[in-house]
Amino acid sequence: MKKLENKVAVVTGASKGIGAAIAKKLAAEGAAVIVNYASAVKDAERVVAEIVSHGGRAIAVQADVSKTDDIDRLFTETIKQYGAVDILVNNAGIYQWGPIEDVTEEGFYRQFGINVLGPLLATKAAVQYFSDKGGSIINIGSGASSMEPAGSALYTATKSAVDSITRVLSKELGPRNIRVNSINPGMVDTEGSRAGGFIGSEMAMVMANTTPLRRIGAPEDIALVAAFLSSDDARWLTGEIILASGGLR
Repeated sequence: MKKLENKVAVVTGASKGIGAAIAKKLAAEGAAVIVNYASAVKDAERVVAEIVSHGGRAIAVQADVSKTDDIDRLFTETIKQYGAVDILVNNAGIYQWGPIEDVTEEGFYRQFGINVLGPLLATKAAVQYFSDKGGSIINIGSGASSMEPAGSALYTATKSAVDSITRVLSKELGPRNIRVNSINPGMVDTEGSRAGGFIGSEMAMVMANTTPLRRIGAPEDIALVAAFLSSDDARWLTGEIILASGGLR
């Protein structure tokens, strides 16, 4: 029997990158997966098609995680299709690096809306549907919250908030047997990091050379950790911030 057989997982921001890899891995372990996306419908449909082609179960559901109505619809569709929720992966996120001179009100509210309010709204909705057996909530943070690189004040602030939310909710939801953990990746080779100019940059080369495992991460590296935290193998772990960075600190 697969580790996540008969489980239902909602993965936000799952049309590309780390989210897509997590969705595929959870499905491979037996979970039915809701592939959430904000606007990249074709990418989400490709993720679903790949899961189904390998014998898995998945549907794509559009929702902006920073909007309550969208979150409500996301979970309504989940329950309608699969009747339960056991796992929530709060992966949806955005980033925009730059010096303090580039910080704007619009940028602040956009990043905090998706990176911080999004996980809060999704968690608030999910816990209504977890069974008496509990469940697993996995937040995708960032190594930036501990490494604190220059030019990342706004982004790092959002991910530091996710660290705190993880610890607080682990205590709040623990009595209900709901585990809350965070995976904080280092640099990962995704569509987003390539579009942002990180992959292939001098910064990426320095990070790879100073990482003990001597490479940039792959989405699948993070997906393996997410599958572990989703399963009963991690039943005694909650409130943990797991730095998945190949040893870079």
